[in-house]
Amino acid sequence: MTHDLDKWATWREIHAQPAIWRDWAGQVDVVELRAWVAGLGPREVWFCGAGSSSYIGDILAAGLQGLGAFRSVPTTEIVSRPHAFLRGSTPLVVQFGRSGDSAETIGLLDALDALAPHAPRLNITCNSHGALATRKGKGEGRTVVLPPEAHDAGFAMTSSVSTMLMTAAAIFTPDGTTPFAPLADALDKALPQFRALADQTVAPERIVFLGTGPLAFAAREAALKVMELAAGQISPLWESILGFRHGPKSFVLPGTHIVLFSSQNDHAAHYEADLVVELGDQFPDCLLTVIGADQFNPGAIASDLWSAPVCLAFAQVLAVVWSDRLGLNVDNPFAGRGTLTRVVSGVKLYPVNP
Repeated sequence: MTHDLDKWATWREIHAQPAIWRDWAGQVDVVELRAWVAGLGPREVWFCGAGSSSYIGDILAAGLQGLGAFRSVPTTEIVSRPHAFLRGSTPLVVQFGRSGDSAETIGLLDALDALAPHAPRLNITCNSHGALATRKGKGEGRTVVLPPEAHDAGFAMTSSVSTMLMTAAAIFTPDGTTPFAPLADALDKALPQFRALADQTVAPERIVFLGTGPLAFAAREAALKVMELAAGQISPLWESILGFRHGPKSFVLPGTHIVLFSSQNDHAAHYEADLVVELGDQFPDCLLTVIGADQFNPGAIASDLWSAPVCLAFAQVLAVVWSDRLGLNVDNPFAGRGTLTRVVSGVKLYPVNP
């Protein structure tokens, strides 16, 4: 049965992404930000965040592999062990945050003030009133506040993830690529296809997301999205294409849904094709779905880093369709439980001693 999903803010936010990306392309001053970063000449760039914001950093670091000293360093790791990371370090710290007010966001700002006060900062956030947008450090800094439409009202991060990811990719991709409009066109084309695929599937007990390079980490965010919106009723796994055989394949049972985000890298594609054949032979009772740029926008998107936002939208669509089908409140799957909240709560911060 096809349900009317427009009642959910999360569904509307997923479908607002193409318009957000097109409008944002004309607002964000990528040229100025790139010049500022070049003027700093940082030895290292750290991409920091928690949860989905951390996975943005994973996707970026993998997508920029070999093009500079880029690291994904979760704020959850730095806040719990600040001296292990920040003693004597002055990287350019790029911090992502939808609200910009989570405990770990504030904890990283505290740790930087105490241990690396002059480290330059680039804050990318969706909330102009959050600490990430308003709090200043002693060193060089820039703050990028996304348009209010990207500040998701729903529990799950959707347009916020994709727009923060694309903003940072535009700033740090060496060739200065900013394919916001082609990506928007690709997602406009893909969303009806994604809905049709979702409507044809049942909510599985288990789902696996696979990818190579940045798409492996897009698989991680995809797995989180399904788990969150299904309130844990669907068990997810994510892994790289070659890593999957090394134990994680034991997760697959009859009826498991396997989603592969296909790479545009010719070498990686050989390994993916081999795995597709293997999975078909070994797990004939499983549903295998392959999603890639060759389907939603042939030739217009030149790298896996840039195809990641559209691949993520497939998982977002699946998650909403299945969450609604499970009878959950899509915009707040944990309503009444008090176990998870849209902005993480319950974390006590401890002072950082220099």
